[in-house]
Amino acid sequence: MAAKMVSAGQLAADALKELGVDQVFFLAGGHTYSLQEGLKNNGVRMLATRHEQAAVFMAEAWGRMTRKPGIAMVTAGPGFTNALTPIANARMANSPLLLIAGVVGLGACEKLDLQDMIQWPVIAPMVKRAFVCQKADRIKEFVDMAYRTCITGRPGPVYLEIPVDVGNTMVDPDTVKKVRLLPETRVVDLAKAATMVEMFMPAKRPIVIAGSGAYYSEAGDELVKFIEKTGAPIFTATQGRGVVSDAHPLCFESSLMIRPGCAGFANMNADLIVLLGNRISLYYGCGDFLCSDAKYIQVDVEPEEIGRNHFVDLPVVSDVRELMRECNRIVDAKKYGDVLKKRFEPWVKELRKTEESVKNLGRLAYESDQHPIHPARLAKEVNDFMDRADDIVIGDGGDTQIWTNIARTTVTPGHYLESGIYGCLGVGIPYAIAAKLLYPGKRVVNLIGDGSVGFNFMEFETAIRKKIPVVIVISNDKGWGMIRHSQNIKLGHSIEEGAEIGNVEYHKIVESMGGVGILVEKVEEIRPALEKAFASGKTCCVNVLTDPTVMSPGAMALAMIGGYKV
Repeated sequence: MAAKMVSAGQLAADALKELGVDQVFFLAGGHTYSLQEGLKNNGVRMLATRHEQAAVFMAEAWGRMTRKPGIAMVTAGPGFTNALTPIANARMANSPLLLIAGVVGLGACEKLDLQDMIQWPVIAPMVKRAFVCQKADRIKEFVDMAYRTCITGRPGPVYLEIPVDVGNTMVDPDTVKKVRLLPETRVVDLAKAATMVEMFMPAKRPIVIAGSGAYYSEAGDELVKFIEKTGAPIFTATQGRGVVSDAHPLCFESSLMIRPGCAGFANMNADLIVLLGNRISLYYGCGDFLCSDAKYIQVDVEPEEIGRNHFVDLPVVSDVRELMRECNRIVDAKKYGDVLKKRFEPWVKELRKTEESVKNLGRLAYESDQHPIHPARLAKEVNDFMDRADDIVIGDGGDTQIWTNIARTTVTPGHYLESGIYGCLGVGIPYAIAAKLLYPGKRVVNLIGDGSVGFNFMEFETAIRKKIPVVIVISNDKGWGMIRHSQNIKLGHSIEEGAEIGNVEYHKIVESMGGVGILVEKVEEIRPALEKAFASGKTCCVNVLTDPTVMSPGAMALAMIGGYKV
């Protein structure tokens, strides 16, 4: 009996299913119909967005939260180019993401066919690898290679291109090579663990900074054990926020100097700085905001990342979790714990004292009752309301993302999201939708600027259509706040065209699409509005009018330092 022939698109869909993929974000197009049909046939959930950019942002958020590749699918030409911005964001944020794109058929190249362009050379510099499958019977191999590449070593985005005629080709499934199981991808170097522990012994003022690498290696439990055994203080950064709870007595929250606390003091006064899966980037003045006299240990799975922007005394190419597990074993074996805790206790007390004084300086903004509403007060109200350990908060915007980051108390890893160092606007609504799809029982809120909300505003319709009850809170200062304030610093005035948006009644637009819209003009209205939004069980827009004259500390820093200055 002859084998039943199936399309290569069906084989690609089957390969994704076999790899454990249960959700794909996409926008339909003629170059990807065979894969779309295959996904429908094998029961993989699909969410159709209103713009390819939003689909890829959703896949990026899915990848961040699951620590497995998020999957996005786009059609050729303009569908492909619309996906480039979130790919760049994922690359800078080290997010595991697989973008599958259709392209004009091999038999139609250079014929001026519909949406024809040479795609893979465009995206190749932006991803870990760019694959092009040109033989239908090898498509499962290519899906497997692309998926594995996303999560091998440092996570990141990968591109897989399937020409439309390849995807449509009928194949005998019995002739297709079977794909392998996923290999163990952790890079481990335990040989330097002993040296690392010994470097703590002469230190008096150490700090540990846990970044995205600590998150992706799921190092939280080992980090908690290490700081509790040694008494060393820890800060968290980027996707590492929450790997050790902000509520832990030895965690001093975010390592960013713009956040009210003791990060700036610690970064400049530590005598041992331990970077665990954390890059020395703009967030640390590209190394200028770190103590020049300290000893440095940097742990990363990518060798070329170690030593960027600063000399490192002990480079360690290793997975964070396994390394910290070995460090804990050594601390126990050598009975170093009591000695280190006693030595570091004065330093921890000094950090707490500094933290308290700096936070007190910021209370005027966070407790302000002014009208229009201070954006810091709005961020604090959102943070206070989202007080469950499993609540998910997403920041998006220029000033708004900074206020959200500064205010957010993070206690659970993967539950605070923002674009990251790429500074990409428009991530908020797609991230929120992906988070709610992944965790339907958890509360999800996105605090977003009125500039950012315009990028993917029609994804409100996606959420309403699919009955995804996300709450989007807009900090509406009627303009591009970071641009407005930066121009005032650099030029002495702002330029109206390009800095001002004006009064847009976003809540009414969302209401017209079938969602819930709420306008907030006074501080005392914020919490009741949040309560009403979550009680509605619907997609909701809370439009909060905030003070256009207030500048965030992050905007001030960007205007004065780094590649942003002129």
